[in-house]
Amino acid sequence: MSKVTYYTAEGLKKLQDELNMLKSKGRSDMAKQIAEARDKGDLSENAEYDAAKDAQGLLELKISKLEELLANARILDESTIDASKVSILSTVKIKNKKTGATISYTLVAEEEADLKSNKISVKSPIGKGLLGKEKGDTAYIEVPAGKLEFEVLEISR
Repeated sequence: MSKVTYYTAEGLKKLQDELNMLKSKGRSDMAKQIAEARDKGDLSENAEYDAAKDAQGLLELKISKLEELLANARILDESTIDASKVSILSTVKIKNKKTGATISYTLVAEEEADLKSNKISVKSPIGKGLLGKEKGDTAYIEVPAGKLEFEVLEISR
């Protein structure tokens, strides 16, 4: 049983583009690899052919998982989200109370998370710890390195 997942329009488009690329170019490239391996002789002793068939199976599995994900995907309507509390699509500026360092994160769906772009998953320890907090609240978050204490400085969309 699949569950519904929510995405930004940009994140959903990225997934659709990846699926289209895998179905067209990915399958085409895989067919070429299998044909090249097949041309190298006896298939019963052809490791290259076996590897290409395994890779094809993995590609089809990835396509299948993406199709299932997209079938259950919904676009978030940012206008219906309460901006006074941290939620998915919130950009939240937090201050580490121990070090004084500040950083801003945007909370997104797990598949859209990208630390380089300061987009963290709502399912990550920090994301979970910030959900529902309001400006001025303190979040105590358990991370692999120990317990961190953050103050919520700003919440925006």
